[in-house]
Amino acid sequence: MLLVTGAAGFIGYHVARRLLEAGATVTGIDSLDSYYDPALKRGRLAELAKFERFRFVAADIAAEGALEAALPAAEVEAIVHLAAQAGVRYSLEAPFAYERANVAGHLSVLEYARRAPKLRHLVYASSSSVYGDRTDGPFREDDRCDAPESLYAATKRACELMSETYARLYDIPQTGLRFFTVYGPWGRPDMAYFSFTAKILRGETLTLFGDGLLARDFTYIDDVAAAVARIVEVPPDGRPRHAIYNIGNSHPSTVRDLVAAIERATGVAARTQNAPPQPGDVTATFADHSRASARFGFAPATPLDVGIARFVAWYRDWAR
Repeated sequence: MLLVTGAAGFIGYHVARRLLEAGATVTGIDSLDSYYDPALKRGRLAELAKFERFRFVAADIAAEGALEAALPAAEVEAIVHLAAQAGVRYSLEAPFAYERANVAGHLSVLEYARRAPKLRHLVYASSSSVYGDRTDGPFREDDRCDAPESLYAATKRACELMSETYARLYDIPQTGLRFFTVYGPWGRPDMAYFSFTAKILRGETLTLFGDGLLARDFTYIDDVAAAVARIVEVPPDGRPRHAIYNIGNSHPSTVRDLVAAIERATGVAARTQNAPPQPGDVTATFADHSRASARFGFAPATPLDVGIARFVAWYRDWAR
């Protein structure tokens, strides 16, 4: 039995679906919070509900006993922990939401995992944001990560350190995945590619922070979900049994590149205005994914133009 936290979220939905398609039995848990429109989360769950081997529990993983009530620890064989409060800028407005969902939530998962006698592997989401604001690259897993630019980044780095501690104390096999700007159908409305597409189609002006020159290593969701499904089956070797991998495309594109891709996919010219970077923004993200490639055969294969075209096709259907 697999447990997927954040199953109604963007990455959680796609990973749960990929696991179900591979024949797994999955219990999903999600709080369905209102950070963005819960209707999108319910839409994802409706797709997962088409699988007989999927069961959903609405609960806050940080609440005492929530995980055990969703799936008794004695039954769980693998955990994919993707529940989190996402968003760099929102962490400036609601810091305690990040402390609860990310730090307390991760600790709840670790405590649950150490009481799970059949557990083969705990895979959890980290973030490229842990690398801080850098202009060099590519970023490697052994690089220092002690200068976060946002509270969100600090919470994700804290989760990595807690996992390292629990791997040492309790021999829990764990893999942390530093995701790099994941995008695609069923995505998050707070992310640039989603909001830009909506505004372009409505004829609204886009604000390009950092004059549109900030660069991101956009990584398509299908490449990510396929990688996570493989990684679940390969627990780390050695002691402590804890490893971290970059999951990124290794081809950064600027925000201006992103806008151009959306223009091509929609056939609509964007109206733009420039603005300074916002607090918490980093200049660039750039993954060295050679470690994941060597260990799991990770080979992201979706160019930005292709991924954005698929997203725009989905969005037009969803927004009707």
